[in-house]
Amino acid sequence: MNRNRIIGVVSDDPGFAKATLETARHEGQSGSPGDCAVHSRETAWFLCTRPDRFERIDDDRGFCIVLGHPRVRGSRELNPMRPEQVLDAYRRHGPGFLDGLAGGFALIVHDASRRSTLAGVDRFGIHSLAYRALDGGVIVGRFADEVANFLPGGSDLSVQSLFDYLYFHVIPAPGTVYSSVKRLEAAHFVEFAEGRLTVRRYWQPSYAARERSMDDMREEFMQLMRDAVAREILPDATASYLSGGTDSSSVTGWLSRVADSRAKCFSIGFDAAGYDEMEYARIAARHFGAEHHEYYVTPEDIVAGVPVIAAHYDQPFGNSSALPAYFCASKARDNGVSVMLAGDGGDEIFGGNTRYAKQKVFEFYGDLPDALRKGVLEPVFLGTGIGNLPLARKVGSYIRQAKLGLPARLETYNLLTRLGAANVLTSPVLEGVDQDAPARHQAEVFATCTDPSVVNRMLAYDLKFTLADTDLPKVVHTAELAGCEARFPMLADELVDFANGLPELQKVNGVKLRYFFKEASRGFLPDEILKKSKHGFGLPFGAWVASNDALREFAADSLAGLCRRRLVHASFVDEVMGARLAEHSGYYGEAIWILMMLEQWLRARSPGFSL
Repeated sequence: MNRNRIIGVVSDDPGFAKATLETARHEGQSGSPGDCAVHSRETAWFLCTRPDRFERIDDDRGFCIVLGHPRVRGSRELNPMRPEQVLDAYRRHGPGFLDGLAGGFALIVHDASRRSTLAGVDRFGIHSLAYRALDGGVIVGRFADEVANFLPGGSDLSVQSLFDYLYFHVIPAPGTVYSSVKRLEAAHFVEFAEGRLTVRRYWQPSYAARERSMDDMREEFMQLMRDAVAREILPDATASYLSGGTDSSSVTGWLSRVADSRAKCFSIGFDAAGYDEMEYARIAARHFGAEHHEYYVTPEDIVAGVPVIAAHYDQPFGNSSALPAYFCASKARDNGVSVMLAGDGGDEIFGGNTRYAKQKVFEFYGDLPDALRKGVLEPVFLGTGIGNLPLARKVGSYIRQAKLGLPARLETYNLLTRLGAANVLTSPVLEGVDQDAPARHQAEVFATCTDPSVVNRMLAYDLKFTLADTDLPKVVHTAELAGCEARFPMLADELVDFANGLPELQKVNGVKLRYFFKEASRGFLPDEILKKSKHGFGLPFGAWVASNDALREFAADSLAGLCRRRLVHASFVDEVMGARLAEHSGYYGEAIWILMMLEQWLRARSPGFSL
């Protein structure tokens, strides 16, 4: 498996820490013994496999292991901070030094003088770390499964997390699929010092608007975009993902402007009506003079690729775009590319998701006078036969959704709740879970941003659930599986700060999404790209399951495995593979994908699991 590993233990008992690490090393729990670099300072012992993939320092002051590219916040310096600089910053400022870092990173740093150890991740969760609390210590590593298996008794699967996976299609941090293991959330650190374990957030986005002229904002925006892309380039080894959307096209465009050689870009297509966006990718590539590489994913690729992708993740991961993302990075690697630039993050900072405009429409209902809402509209459209008339039904549906409020309203079409948990999951599952826990988690996250703008509150919410928990792990880990490193220019801290400072109407103006971004990009991006609707690397899985015998057999066998584990009702499998799929292949195909990926992960990671 193509993993870059970091794993280690911190304990009040130096003998325990050393013995635990050495046992893991010799038993090969974290890679082959010959492929390790051990960093130790009395109470903290760490090893990393494939040590050439990490930056590290180990001297009398302590040690520091760095994954990614941290840099000094506000500096235009292209070179990232060295581990010795990170160590010195921690020794001087303690955890507060994280406020001064920018870029994507995961780091573990030990101050020998204070005998304190900190593990932290970047503001957006580009890189991640998992940890397991001990009595008087902590285990820290890159991957939840490795942390779980580091000591006996840590690899029990959490039924609640399996339920959360089916609800979210991923397992949001700080949870993991393992009962005893947590994942650091974006902009968080865990520190063990003086016998105490502390987990804390060190950064929260601010949306204080700055009023500036359009010309000034555009000039600053273009310079920030140029800097963001230039900072991430590895000469002669960098290319971009290109879906044909605004973000990937912008990254490709700036790569073509600042690279020393002709820019390379890679696109994925699908031979399925309504799914193929290759023509837009071709438009962007021609416009910027990029060297364009295309690959069309097939149903056979799914059958071959799904087990490999599922097994690479340290817990179930159900975003179906992972498969085309993997093939895109794999084709790039075949062409000598080692760094892939992705456009992820643009929607979540500039206001590009359709739901932002849709939810503004729903929020309008709450601004109506109570007397009108509760005294007229709701009694008439929800409490009388008028509500059954064709046009009135739409008004009634609008009122019902508007009354839900945010973030609950965002889950109106949630697969698990629409299908009914009791119809999908067996009694042994439901008896062991809190079905309301996911909604409480969403509400808690939504409440952390108190900005008066509903758009900004949704942007802050999506930084976690859409980016940190879903899109970034999708791209980072599939790229790593393919042998590449993914980088994200749209998440450059200075660019995010700029976007956060835009007034709400510069993000979502009426129903116009990404208003400023598109206005500022006119003349740089092709008009066809600016006018197109959002799509990305959407996979026509449901349509192919319905029409391809081999894929259908593969999916059916996977879902049957969940029945044998007493997780899912056999009657539901028959229903979703039959009438439901025929009813709406896109919507219910997603349900099949989520379940299929769960079973494939269990076969690779916990084959004997059953309730």
